Amino acid sequence: MDKNHFFVAIPAMDELQDLPLTLQDLSQQVCNFPFAVHICVNQPESYWQQSDKKHICENNRQLLEFLAHYTDVPLHVIDRSSPGNGWDDKKFGVGWARKTLFDNILSTADNTDIIVSLDADTRIPSEYLQTIADNFTQHPNIPAISVPYYHPLTDQDANNRAILRYEIYMRNYAINMYNIGSPYSFTAIGSAIAMRAGDLRKIGGITPVKSGEDFYLLQKFRKMSPISNYNDTLVYPAARFSDRVFFGTGPALIKGSRGEWNSYPIYPHQLFEPIAETYQLLAQLFEKDIHTDFLDFLQQQFNNTQLWQSIRQNVKDIPHFIKAFHEKADGLRILQYLRQRISNNTTDEQNLFENLQAWCPEKIPQSFTADTTFQQLSTEQLNELRDLLFDLEMKLRNRS
Repeated sequence: MDKNHFFVAIPAMDELQDLPLTLQDLSQQVCNFPFAVHICVNQPESYWQQSDKKHICENNRQLLEFLAHYTDVPLHVIDRSSPGNGWDDKKFGVGWARKTLFDNILSTADNTDIIVSLDADTRIPSEYLQTIADNFTQHPNIPAISVPYYHPLTDQDANNRAILRYEIYMRNYAINMYNIGSPYSFTAIGSAIAMRAGDLRKIGGITPVKSGEDFYLLQKFRKMSPISNYNDTLVYPAARFSDRVFFGTGPALIKGSRGEWNSYPIYPHQLFEPIAETYQLLAQLFEKDIHTDFLDFLQQQFNNTQLWQSIRQNVKDIPHFIKAFHEKADGLRILQYLRQRISNNTTDEQNLFENLQAWCPEKIPQSFTADTTFQQLSTEQLNELRDLLFDLEMKLRNRS
């Protein structure tokens, strides 16, 4: 990888406090290739007329001034914040910031160059870029990496409890997806993605939705080719409340701090069994229509009782049929299925306990039983559960 260039893409809004720390980490990278950091300081133009948003405008103004004098790493700053430069009312948010960054990078990058997507509040170790380079060298056919992550705890207990509960949700979902062998068993975090520039071109770039752009980006990569879910180092995103995006970590923590976790349920492992069953029957489905709960759900979602017949008519063999099936039954459809089928008869804690009994009964902490509530657990005990799931997930990522 030493002949190629790295481009680090960072969207930034209201990040004067955190971005200098991330830049400090980048300035200390030990790697054998050149890299440049592209930053898009952004906000909606309308913020300049909103009294409750003026602090963001001022923060961005000071950040632009700081970046103008920063010399520790090569910087390319895109100003979508100053008066007259902000987003309009229809096109704004982190999705547009990432698209702006990626498009700017693609205007000069070679197909073999690497784009690393970070966030302004994410810390990385000094060997991070080198491990990404080594990963792509060792896996020359992958288009992208979903990098493992770990949220460091802070001195704010409310933040800690919220991020731990959110991580438990994400890791429980990921482990279930790995266990059934889903092609979409990745965790989409915008600060934990790396990709080849040429492959980003092939998929037509990033879809600039206001939130969730990282999920759709990885899904597009996965539909093209298998991705890597493992890396020798992690990224460490900040655990903080934020309403700068419409959904994702920041809004989840805000809702969670109010006890609103309905959008982030702990799915029971049994709920994934009809999906796993369907995967095992795809060769039969190539020959004729069959029924599983997941297949019936998909036909309802697409409102097409001839869904599989139409696919059969356009493919020549079972491998192509399976690929076409997974393009229909993608990560979004799986999430829709889970949300529609999850029962209210059990609690999140009961579901997690049953999952742990199925996965690693000997490692369940004594403090956690089927009757325990998350509210009854201390922050340290919640962290113990998070770390248990982290270890399980990392083993599965390493095998994928």
